[in-house]
Amino acid sequence: MTELVEALARDGQADKLAVAIDSRQRRYLPTWGAELAKLRGAGHRLEVMFLDAKDDVLLRRFSETRRRHPLSGDEVSEGIRRDRELLAELRIGAAVVDTSNLTTHQFKAIIQDRYGGTGKLAVTLVSFGWKHGAPVEFNLVFDVRFLPNPYFEPTLTHKDGRDPDVARFVCASADGLELVERVESLLRFSLPQFQQEGKLYVTVAVGCTGGRHRSVAIVEELRRRLGGDWDILVRHRDVDRGE
Repeated sequence: MTELVEALARDGQADKLAVAIDSRQRRYLPTWGAELAKLRGAGHRLEVMFLDAKDDVLLRRFSETRRRHPLSGDEVSEGIRRDRELLAELRIGAAVVDTSNLTTHQFKAIIQDRYGGTGKLAVTLVSFGWKHGAPVEFNLVFDVRFLPNPYFEPTLTHKDGRDPDVARFVCASADGLELVERVESLLRFSLPQFQQEGKLYVTVAVGCTGGRHRSVAIVEELRRRLGGDWDILVRHRDVDRGE
């Protein structure tokens, strides 16, 4: 791990590194304390967060997920006992968080408060073509195939939705303008609700037939309207695939 931290430090990225370790990596545990001491001695600031829970809670969690403890045979309780023994040294001096009574959202809030981020909801706007299939993951999806299609305009067909002429054709039409305003209004209402729920990332997908014209133009317009309030990432999945 020391080599990884040093390499990131040279690029000014060492403060963005998180390493997770548990009893499944038990062959590394005997040297873990020495590694931490070596890093601290080199001037690196680091913190160990130790996640714990009561035995009865851990037993219930394993029962609910129907997963076997990696250190147990048929008895989960024996695996938990061995787990505690192996990780006892790591617990010393660590910031211990008892997750027994924490909800997922509460635990996310602890991590966010302690280790940061921008504080803004990260919103990914994805344009795509239905003919190539919908994205695998999204929180909201909008079908814009009812809008006028620049593909059938000889002067626009070889351009894509990032071109100003195509953007005007799509977004300045009566239906295009109303769509953008309605979607913007919906997002300004729903994105804060997603953030309040504890989400850190939301994906909004916009699809047209081929993913080159209408969906791209709508996504770019939404980026322009929403970019000052959220961290916006835009991905035009099918813009280079053609109709």
